[in-house]
Amino acid sequence: MFDTILIANRGEIACRVMETARRMGVATVAVYSDADAGAKHVAMADKAVHIGGPAPADSYLRGEAIIAAALEMGAQAIHPGYGFLSENPDFVEAVEAAGLVFIGPSAAAIRAMGLKDAAKTLMEEAGVPVVPGYHGDNQEDEHLSGAADAIGYPVLIKAVAGGGGKGMRLVRAPGEFAEALASARGEAKTAFGNDAVLIEKFVTAPRHIEVQVFGDGARAVHLFERDCSLQRRHQKVIEEAPAPGMTHEMRAAMGQAAVRAAEAIGYAGAGTVEFIVDGSDGLRPDRFWFMEMNTRLQVEHPVTEMITGVDLVEWQLRVASGEALPALQEDLSISGHAFEARIYAEDVPKGFLPATGTLTHLEFPTGARADSGVRAGDTISPWYDPMIAKLVVHGVTREAALGQMERALRWTDVGGTTTNISFLSALCGQADFAAGRVDTGLIERHLDALAPAPVACTKARSLAALTALGLQDGTGPDGGFVMWSPLTRTVELIHQEEPLSARVAVNGRDDFTVTVPGAEHRVVRRGGHWWVDDTKVLARLHRAGDEVTVFWGNGYRFAVPDPLDRGTEAEGGGNLIAAPMPGLVKALFATAGQAVAKGDRLAVLEAMKMEHALLAARDGVVAEVLTGEGAQVEEGAALIRLEEEEG
Repeated sequence: MFDTILIANRGEIACRVMETARRMGVATVAVYSDADAGAKHVAMADKAVHIGGPAPADSYLRGEAIIAAALEMGAQAIHPGYGFLSENPDFVEAVEAAGLVFIGPSAAAIRAMGLKDAAKTLMEEAGVPVVPGYHGDNQEDEHLSGAADAIGYPVLIKAVAGGGGKGMRLVRAPGEFAEALASARGEAKTAFGNDAVLIEKFVTAPRHIEVQVFGDGARAVHLFERDCSLQRRHQKVIEEAPAPGMTHEMRAAMGQAAVRAAEAIGYAGAGTVEFIVDGSDGLRPDRFWFMEMNTRLQVEHPVTEMITGVDLVEWQLRVASGEALPALQEDLSISGHAFEARIYAEDVPKGFLPATGTLTHLEFPTGARADSGVRAGDTISPWYDPMIAKLVVHGVTREAALGQMERALRWTDVGGTTTNISFLSALCGQADFAAGRVDTGLIERHLDALAPAPVACTKARSLAALTALGLQDGTGPDGGFVMWSPLTRTVELIHQEEPLSARVAVNGRDDFTVTVPGAEHRVVRRGGHWWVDDTKVLARLHRAGDEVTVFWGNGYRFAVPDPLDRGTEAEGGGNLIAAPMPGLVKALFATAGQAVAKGDRLAVLEAMKMEHALLAARDGVVAEVLTGEGAQVEEGAALIRLEEEEG
């Protein structure tokens, strides 16, 4: 076994690997950028090395700096985590050339699965079922259009070097093909430097089911399946294992196909074989097809660990150090059911817009596994993925596990930034999902019901008013009211951009009457808990600066405005297009004097690994462009100004 390993990653995956390494007595080395100098993974590691600026290209993608750090710190191996350099075969070869061990598959295996078209050909040769489609070398428009006609609409155009939904377009009719092809190619060229595409049959009622495999370079086993059908923008939201509705025959067929795929490329380490499944007539062994193989540990690996009792990172370290596979196929079995929910700093009602902010409060419930790379006081940076944590639960049955997930989300408290926790809670209660009727279109079909931000009831508003007055722990000796103060106070709050006024009257020690618009409540603190109208409420109250949060099923945020801050209308009278978050100006489509219509795309801002189009809010004429392509801008920075409207 290794004495020391370097983890070429950051955030929750770096922390996750460190936890297992620490348990195994293996020392760890962290690498960090300027933005991560005070990060959790740096604090957890035995040693840490600075490798560059905040942009990934200046730090976590600098393979030579990472290898140099490993050699300097005496590490024998490098664990890549996921993302960044984890599936870069050139990095693998450089690691091995330096005399280090790469904790993962060979460069040849990564290359074999790196391009979707070549991977599908290889899988066909290995006897793995592949979606009907065209993945040849002829990239002429007419040839691709003819291939789509032969496959039969609807079809998917997919970038051969794609991932995360980039370079992917659904085409439902022949007349839409040319425009969709041009759009997919353009996005693929920008994202991957490769505009080649493949054409696939679009599967109705599609389910995304993947199989966890593990190999030692000669043979492989599978650790059963995960259902990852709950997606938005082709990115996973909640994963579960095993897949609902899975039959013994289907599981055996998928597992065998996944093992054939891994053994066909001499796979070593943890990997995932992803399948698209036609769920329109239940799960049938003849209705699943290979999509791609992820040659690394997956974000959702904890659900597999929960149902198998296997520590996949431990297996990675053991096999990479030269040990044999820790188990045979017959040694592996499924116990119970597990869910994983990805908690992000993002504004769901605004189209899942990534958010930033300092985490003023962070608390996870007991009884749930929380893999997190941040702590209270840490900042969600615009440079990286805005994941806060992966919340994982396990139960005897699917119903029991889903109930545990709902409770765990209710008791996950995050202050200081907008999160998707309310969205995840609503999703857990969605009827089709609760019944196991899942497919990749479920979220999109029900988005109107799932996305709205929760609005605090009058009871929660009463608790917010008390918190704003410093009474979240009751009066006590320093509870916010003193003998010579009035027995009634008024406080102003803002919730969901709407102002509200509350009046708090003191009835006695820890006994208040709170009047808010539309209601009056008697609020009493007794036995360490709040009671509203004689009903005990399990709310947690938190204040940081000018923000109050009432954690009660959802996290209800309130702003406490400074009464001396009169504020003024934004300069420009609403004519400014501003950056909704810190980011990089990727592209500009506006010039001074240009006439624009409402909804026209004026700029593209890149932040947190995603591109965000900034649109014209009204018809008008561009007065001036206040930024340039390649500029790094702060949240609220004015980018484009429109001329004043006449009249």
